Amino acid sequence: MSDSQTTATSGPRPLNILIVDDSAMMRMMIKRVASLCEVPIGNIYEASNGVEAIKVLEANDIDALFTDINMPVMTGTQLLREIGKYPRYHNLTRVIISTDGSSARREEVKDLNVRLYVEKPFRPEVMRDVLAEITTGAHVR
Repeated sequence: MSDSQTTATSGPRPLNILIVDDSAMMRMMIKRVASLCEVPIGNIYEASNGVEAIKVLEANDIDALFTDINMPVMTGTQLLREIGKYPRYHNLTRVIISTDGSSARREEVKDLNVRLYVEKPFRPEVMRDVLAEITTGAHVR
């Protein structure tokens, strides 16, 4: 059996996720919702700011980045600008989860390769839908 046949019959590769938010409660909630979805999840990593997130990205194979915008040390926008400098992260799916859904904030990140922008608070079904959407081929390297 060829690799393409194996992939076709075994389904999508589990998604490795990095959740970046200065709120431990929000990280826990996103992690819990992700684990309850019917989407194949590999590892879920956490970081409380952009600097920590870069360390996790450098050390692990991450498929999807879920980041808040307003965080200490390094904001989500700064994180997205930093990873945008490196070809290694070109295929990294970027999702913003933030309380700031203003048009000014959305305009600020429009050129940072953000796939989805989710406003807090959100229902668990929203996260399920986001995960379902990004596993339809977006995390294939």
